[in-house]
Amino acid sequence: MVDLSRRLPLVEAVVAADMALHGRLLDLEQLRAYLRANRDRKGVAHVRRVLDLAEPAAESPMETRLRLLLVFAGLPRPEAQVPLHDAHGHFLGRPDLYYRDRRLCIEYDGATHRESLVADDRRQNALVGAGFRLLRFTAADVLRAPAPLVERVRAAFTTSRAAPPGRRSANGT
Repeated sequence: MVDLSRRLPLVEAVVAADMALHGRLLDLEQLRAYLRANRDRKGVAHVRRVLDLAEPAAESPMETRLRLLLVFAGLPRPEAQVPLHDAHGHFLGRPDLYYRDRRLCIEYDGATHRESLVADDRRQNALVGAGFRLLRFTAADVLRAPAPLVERVRAAFTTSRAAPPGRRSANGT
């Protein structure tokens, strides 16, 4: 991972780190210990930046690219794969990315979502019905139209409101 992080562009290095962390091929604390012990080696600052951006909960390379697009655009870092529940504690789903204080869910829809459209629609309806906002994006959005994607999230982020006090469940949703 250290060698990959030093050689790859930042986004691709984070994609690799996310996949290695998610697949439990890499231990984040061991890598941090290695970096502390080798802080004077060439490229360590870049590797440290990769680790700062890494997210073990990320489940796909495009999900990572979407998260980084938002972060690099100056938006706060969203949480990944947060289990959400309704007011009665019933599980609703785990959006790819989540802004807890805004109840804003962001999903990356890859090719697998074509086969799970019915389940995805039901989950979306349940989330929206429970007061969450949901934005969905595809590879075309992330790779070919990143500026409009960021502006849509920024607009939703600034117009969405957190749940009123006393209406949140134990997990803050």
